[in-house]
Amino acid sequence: MLWPAVILIALLIPLTAIVLDSPVFRAWVERRQGMGGQAASPELDELAKKVAYLETDLDTVTKQLAQLQEEHQFLQRLLEDPTKRLSASKGTSGTSSG
Repeated sequence: MLWPAVILIALLIPLTAIVLDSPVFRAWVERRQGMGGQAASPELDELAKKVAYLETDLDTVTKQLAQLQEEHQFLQRLLEDPTKRLSASKGTSGTSSG
């Protein structure tokens, strides 16, 4: 008579572990404890707004950086050694006329 009770307890231990580890049970526990979860919602909304604002700013800064890089390249080409440009233009004009 004792062996069936031991077997039943031995089978209930892993079954209990499986149930306690299940996502459904965890959600149920969080819901039971989670009356304070309503207070966190405005904080999460505020953080979401901040993240959206920062993402928008990051996009703007990225576009401005790309524009500055283009302007820098343009100015660098303008400020290149003028003798190098003149010799390159004379070298091409000399070969085409000669």
